[in-house]
Amino acid sequence: MSESVLSIEDLHLSFPIFRGEVHALNHVSLEIKRGEIVGVVGESGSGKSVTAMLAMRLLPEGSYRVHHGQVTLLGEDVLRASEKQLRQWRGAKVAMIFQEPMTALNPTRRIGKQMEEVIRQHQPLSRRAARAKAITLLEEMQIPDAAEVMDRYPFELSGGMRQRVMIALAFSCEPELIIADEPTTALDVTVQLQVLRLLKHKARASGTSVLFISHDMAVVSQLCDRTYVMYAGSVIESGTTDTLIRHPVHPYSIGLLRCAPESGEPREMLPAIPGTVPNLTRLPRGCAFRERCFAAGAKCDETPPLRPSGAGDRQAACWYPQLEVRHV
Repeated sequence: MSESVLSIEDLHLSFPIFRGEVHALNHVSLEIKRGEIVGVVGESGSGKSVTAMLAMRLLPEGSYRVHHGQVTLLGEDVLRASEKQLRQWRGAKVAMIFQEPMTALNPTRRIGKQMEEVIRQHQPLSRRAARAKAITLLEEMQIPDAAEVMDRYPFELSGGMRQRVMIALAFSCEPELIIADEPTTALDVTVQLQVLRLLKHKARASGTSVLFISHDMAVVSQLCDRTYVMYAGSVIESGTTDTLIRHPVHPYSIGLLRCAPESGEPREMLPAIPGTVPNLTRLPRGCAFRERCFAAGAKCDETPPLRPSGAGDRQAACWYPQLEVRHV
């Protein structure tokens, strides 16, 4: 697992607006190696989805500005790629599972037609062979009566079934990387667990790398090998998922874990992180989390670098990491 599938280095991206710009990503660096399942977690507005969309160049051209940084997919420069190259890569090298399959699937076309079209776009298969492959993929996603489902429209399926179709569609052209942007948020807990297990099993079996976007630490803990925590457009902690879940050191990571229902006591209110994410049109001086942090000190007027903190490969952008914390 030494080869890098996706590498983002020191990326600073903004969205121009009237009289200013939104600094959506600020010096973001992350890496996904072959066969890894990597999570990116954080509140809404932390920059998770922007990072994922940029990895496939799905942000509308002209709507954003990359000030500096690099995005490399399988050794290719994503930011300098032509539209023709991007069309060849999407589906064949990198695929995406969106949060709401009802808007990602074409409601006017049958499931089978949509899957066959994607498969034949990137693989030299006949219509019959493409249909057979699509049925096999649906069966691997534990969809009963897969051949019959091929002739249905998306609105005839439940939310969980539609999401399984989306996962099958993502794997259909055997990409090197799949980006999953909160794919289970709209599902109930039981179906969510089933979908996560299917995604993990299929990724492991095929050796596909996965970038998994979520706001839920509990979901990330079930699926990911390594995790990046983002806040206000920056990576503020990273490391193996097990270490980060058991021994978080950044006050923001600790706060996210304390907010999880699994960490609460029966009939007691869950704690909440006070305040809100800062206005990204006017980035605060120093640490962006300072105003909400229980451990803030005088040094927080300076921006903390992402640096090794604690054991292993864990890094944290904090002047006062909570190294003594052993559980949350």
